[in-house]
Amino acid sequence: MAEYDLSKTIIPYLDRHLAFPLLAHLVETSLFPVEQVQAAQYELAKGTNMLDYAVSLFQQLQPDEEIPEEFSGKREKAVSTNERLQLEAQAVLDVIENPDVAQALRQDKNQNLQYLKDNYNLTLEQITALYNFGQFQYTYGNYSGAADYLYHFRVLSTDNDLNTSAHWGKLASDILTGKWETALEELNTLRDVVDSRSPSTLLSASAEPAALTQLHSRTWLVHWSLFVYFNHPQGRTLLLETFLSPTYLNTIQTSCPWILRYIATAAILSRKSAAGGTAASSRVRHSIREIVKVIQTEEYQYQDPVTSFLKELYVEFDFEAAQRELTLADRVVGDDFFLGEFREEFLDNARYLISEAYCRIHQRIDIGDLSERLNLSRDEGEKWIVNLIRETRMGAEAKIDLEKNVIEIHRSPLPVYQSVIEKTRGLAFRTQALGTGMLHSPQQPQQSQPQPAVVEGAL
Repeated sequence: MAEYDLSKTIIPYLDRHLAFPLLAHLVETSLFPVEQVQAAQYELAKGTNMLDYAVSLFQQLQPDEEIPEEFSGKREKAVSTNERLQLEAQAVLDVIENPDVAQALRQDKNQNLQYLKDNYNLTLEQITALYNFGQFQYTYGNYSGAADYLYHFRVLSTDNDLNTSAHWGKLASDILTGKWETALEELNTLRDVVDSRSPSTLLSASAEPAALTQLHSRTWLVHWSLFVYFNHPQGRTLLLETFLSPTYLNTIQTSCPWILRYIATAAILSRKSAAGGTAASSRVRHSIREIVKVIQTEEYQYQDPVTSFLKELYVEFDFEAAQRELTLADRVVGDDFFLGEFREEFLDNARYLISEAYCRIHQRIDIGDLSERLNLSRDEGEKWIVNLIRETRMGAEAKIDLEKNVIEIHRSPLPVYQSVIEKTRGLAFRTQALGTGMLHSPQQPQQSQPQPAVVEGAL
């Protein structure tokens, strides 16, 4: 399934250190020849100060060749640079870790800088030593130390550009050390910085227009956030809240439509819990409705078995095609770096979606037929359907007749007032649209874009 692997697409939007876990995953999955992946790891490692790691990769790739002399020179330079930066940073740490200084510092950074300059002769340039040392720690793989130094720097510094860079470095460090709660806080803070429209607070100083720089920063943030959202316990729900907001959905459709795979997967993973009565926002409860519309709009740019599964199920209503796509999607999710551990949960929730949609348009369902559409044997399907009815709200409508081996759906009639509300829901909008159209001069009639067909209540 190498044709559906997104590693080569995602890595250009990551820091090289964040790319190492993806490449290590490719070695495990064997989607690509191991030699090619190791060569990519080596090329990335050469650009860091993780010299021992780079040497080990070189030896794996070229076991019969001697280690290049350049590594010895790089090691000596790295050691001397580390000692120099550590001395510079330690001079600042000795001051700010003083209990008296800690009590004297306030929320106002300018006031703090003046206090440090007057009492300890510390300037902004000296404080920048914390940033330089933290950045150097990051380059040779000491992510925990890098996070500490970058945090201390950010508390004191008034340099917006360096502060933003420190935000990105701190987020990467928290991701690579697996501190997901801290990483989520850092991600939210960085998103607020990126979403502010001041050009000086974006990812980097650039000659590009501020809006374009902001788009690029959001695109990078979307990719980095995948690490957090697929490891934090509440991450899938938070992903839907963020990525389906107009700002970030527009970014995804413009710059990185392949992220639709992760939105679709998160929507599928959240569907069963939302239907079971778990508290969730309106956006999460109706996430599949939204994502299906986007998938249909963007299929000219991107599609894969995960997005095609939702399209076949909710747009084409082709259960057999949805079954085929689900078989492929199961393998795609299993091989994906971010989604692999959710494979069983994904398959279970996808089967729930098929069952829900199938039960919405049938009143009498043969269990054997439904089991076949779920890629289950008759016995497995019967057990799975019984558990599904017990665990979800379908139990209020569905009854199983084991003698006839069928499920009978008994739906309560819709109240008259609710029927009127459903039929007139879009009346005001349609009236306004008609009025606006009548004000314009006659033009050639244009064929309207088809809207995704949706079974009422299926999403």
